[in-house]
Amino acid sequence: MWKTAAAQLKNLVPYEPGKPIDDVARELGLDPANIIKLASNENPLGPSPKAIEAMREAATRAHLYPDGGCYHLRRALAEKFSLDTKNFIIGNGSNEIIEFLGHGFLGPQTEVIVAEHAFVVYKLMATLFGANTIEVPDPGFVHDLEAMQRAVTPRTREIFIANPNNPTGTVVSESAIRQLLDSVPEEVIVVIDEAYHEFLNNPPNTLEFIREGRPNVILLRTFSKIQGLALLRIGYGIAPAPLIEVLQKTRQPFNSNGIAQAAALAALSDTEHMKRTIELTLEGRTLFERSFAEMGLQYVPSQANFVLVRTGNGDDVFRWLLQKGIIVRAMASYKLPDWIRVTIGTPEQNRRFLDALRELDKIRPLVREL
Repeated sequence: MWKTAAAQLKNLVPYEPGKPIDDVARELGLDPANIIKLASNENPLGPSPKAIEAMREAATRAHLYPDGGCYHLRRALAEKFSLDTKNFIIGNGSNEIIEFLGHGFLGPQTEVIVAEHAFVVYKLMATLFGANTIEVPDPGFVHDLEAMQRAVTPRTREIFIANPNNPTGTVVSESAIRQLLDSVPEEVIVVIDEAYHEFLNNPPNTLEFIREGRPNVILLRTFSKIQGLALLRIGYGIAPAPLIEVLQKTRQPFNSNGIAQAAALAALSDTEHMKRTIELTLEGRTLFERSFAEMGLQYVPSQANFVLVRTGNGDDVFRWLLQKGIIVRAMASYKLPDWIRVTIGTPEQNRRFLDALRELDKIRPLVREL
């Protein structure tokens, strides 16, 4: 079949998500109840109780097609952010909106610019559409927006800024983003991926770029993280109406299911659940970073719900922790073979991970040798 398949697919490496608990239980013969997953930046509190109730109620209408235009959810988002419903598009996770952008603007002979250690899906999606990805070095694991601007060519169609960035947890300022926007041509779409936006103490006011009517900006946000709805796959894009109009033509009918829409709508109003999530994240992140420093491990100070830490051979550490029933993410696929990324969990989960890390007696010698 490869003779007739799209050429760019042959060497495409599919995205590999965090290892599921059930897979680890089957492979290692462990009790699923004793396995903790700190690999996918999920919300350890679970979903909002309001969202759970909304899902139950929506399930009684499972025989009906969902609202294809997601009117009620878009209206709620518009009210929350003082924008128009025409400024929003709903996706099957914010990842699907990256795909919409590919359909709308990418193809052979086009280019996408990303930071060297940014979310791998950007490059994967560009490759899927036959576009070339330009990876710009990110000193100190922070996006170098000036260097990204210098990398723009007549073939550039999209620039991705993950803020905070996954897997590093680092942030670029509003003024730096504004400077980039002022310097790139309007035909270059600047995609600001804000999956972890709600965890920031003083987030950039990127919504102002939309209110200013800048034609080439889109913000990506998700209900997977702060609202704990990762299972439902629902996210959204915020952009000027003309850009949203283009993207709406690229999506499949009913791309967002009705149960997900109902849950997202309910979760949006549950400020108490979001507050508790932020408090738990800050507490766990402080514990992780203090503990890594005490163990002599290099880490990247994070502003998200995970921390990137240098442990020595990340694959070995990942496998060792698996035997203990603890799932983290090795970072070799991000060109960081000596690092792992660990999600902040509940206090009990955090302590269990740190105890296991201390138990791994090879950690300190490996780090000293690096």
